[in-house]
Amino acid sequence: MAKLTEKQRRFADEYIRLGEITQAAINAGYSTKTARVTGQENMTKPAVKTYIDERLEQLKKESIAEQDEVLQYLTSVMRGEVKDEVAMVVGDGDFGGSIEKEEKRSDTVARTKAAELLGKRYGMWTEKHQVENITPVFVEDVPEDDD
Repeated sequence: MAKLTEKQRRFADEYIRLGEITQAAINAGYSTKTARVTGQENMTKPAVKTYIDERLEQLKKESIAEQDEVLQYLTSVMRGEVKDEVAMVVGDGDFGGSIEKEEKRSDTVARTKAAELLGKRYGMWTEKHQVENITPVFVEDVPEDDD
């Protein structure tokens, strides 16, 4: 695969950011007069298309939490390591007051829910049902007809 020039890389990054070919070409340093044509040409080059596809895939992966991250977050909530921000009204003694923000440990409901989700993930609370398997027995005691 051919390497990208610095302008092509800047064009691809600007295209990813803007989603518009002409403005991406102008921002990358191409002439305003030829930006549309140059941008279209860049979009047909395999190296540019591959770079754009790889960057979009990388950005997509960065924006979506993976399994380990979710499990780490739930564990930190369950252990009370995550702090919630609450607003508190502080009176000044003359029927007035102000609002102050204070951090507090996650409440019991949130911690219990996190523990429940982790337990489900690890199959700790599966329902067990006793099932009896009754197999029918076929008896061949039907008399034969004597004609």
